[in-house]
Amino acid sequence: MLRLLLLVSLAGAANPAAAQTWPSKPVRLIVPYAPGGPVDISARLLAAKLQESLGQPVVPENRPGAGGNIGVELAAKSPPDGTTLVISAIATLAINPSLYPSLPYDPLKDLRHVTLLVQVPNVLIVTNDLPAKNVKELIALAKQRPGKLDFGSGSSGSTGHLAGEMFKMMTGTYMVHIPYKGSAPALADMMGGRIHLMFDNLASALPSIRSDKVRALATTTLKRSSFLPELPTLDESGLKGFDMSTWWGVSVAAKTPQTVVERLSADILKAMDAPDFKDRLRNIGSEAPAVRTPDQFTAFVTSELKIYTELVKRSGAKVD
Repeated sequence: MLRLLLLVSLAGAANPAAAQTWPSKPVRLIVPYAPGGPVDISARLLAAKLQESLGQPVVPENRPGAGGNIGVELAAKSPPDGTTLVISAIATLAINPSLYPSLPYDPLKDLRHVTLLVQVPNVLIVTNDLPAKNVKELIALAKQRPGKLDFGSGSSGSTGHLAGEMFKMMTGTYMVHIPYKGSAPALADMMGGRIHLMFDNLASALPSIRSDKVRALATTTLKRSSFLPELPTLDESGLKGFDMSTWWGVSVAAKTPQTVVERLSADILKAMDAPDFKDRLRNIGSEAPAVRTPDQFTAFVTSELKIYTELVKRSGAKVD
C-alpha cells in the first residue's frame, strides 16, 4: 500500500513539471483565412508575442477554404499537445455549424476554447441620398417600400448578412439581401448607389463614414463604440437586445491538458494587455473583449452558437 501511494504521489507531481517544460517544440498557429486580412494581421501579432513568452517559434500557417472550416478541422484533429493552435471565429464556431449541411468538427466537442482575441462591432450604414437620417426613419421607409430596399453583405451567412436578417425580423420589414464576395465590393457598390445599405464591420466602414461617403445610423453591439461614441446602438434606437459583433479567438484540440490551456490563456492575455498589441488591434476596430478566461470563452461560444443556429434557420441563409 505504501508503495502504491508513493507511485500515485510521484505521478501527480509529474504533471506540473510537464507543464513547465511545455512547449518542447515549435508551435503552429493555424489561420483559417487568406493572408492580409484582419484575422491574419491579429494572428501574426499574437504569434510574435507568444514566441517571446513560450521560448519556441510560433509559426502562423494560413489554411483558407470552406468558410474557415478546413483550418479549424485541421486543428481539431491534431495531436492534443497544445502545439497546434487555431484562430477560431464567429463563422467557424457559431454560424457554419448550421450554415453548412455537414461540418467535419463539432465546435464544442472537438475543441477547447482558450480566449477571445478580437471583437469588432458592425455598423449600419446607408447611402447619403437615402431619406433616412436615423434608425426609426429607416424602419418607416422600409415599411413604406417593402422589397424595394437592398442591403449588401460580404457573403451569404456572414455577420453582415445575419445582422440584416435580424433587423428585418425585429422590425417586421422586408429588404432584399445582395451577397458579394467580400465587404469591399459591397461597400463600393453602396457608395455607387447600386444598393441602399449594409451592416459592415466597423474597421471596413470607418474611413467611408469619416469621409462622409456614407451615413452611419447605429452600431450593432449593446455598448457604443469608442471609435464613434456619438453614434447610438441599435438597442438604444428601439431594437432592444440587438447585440451582434464579429469576433475571433484562439482554440486547441479538445483533449489538450488543462495545464496547457491555462498557460496559453495566461500568455495570450499578457500579450493582449501589452500597450503596443492593444494599439495594433485598435487599427482593425477592436475593443478590448470582456470575455477572457477559457471558461468565459466556452460559455460565450455556447451562447453564440445557440443564437446563430436559430437565426440561420429563420433567415434561410445558405452557403454561396
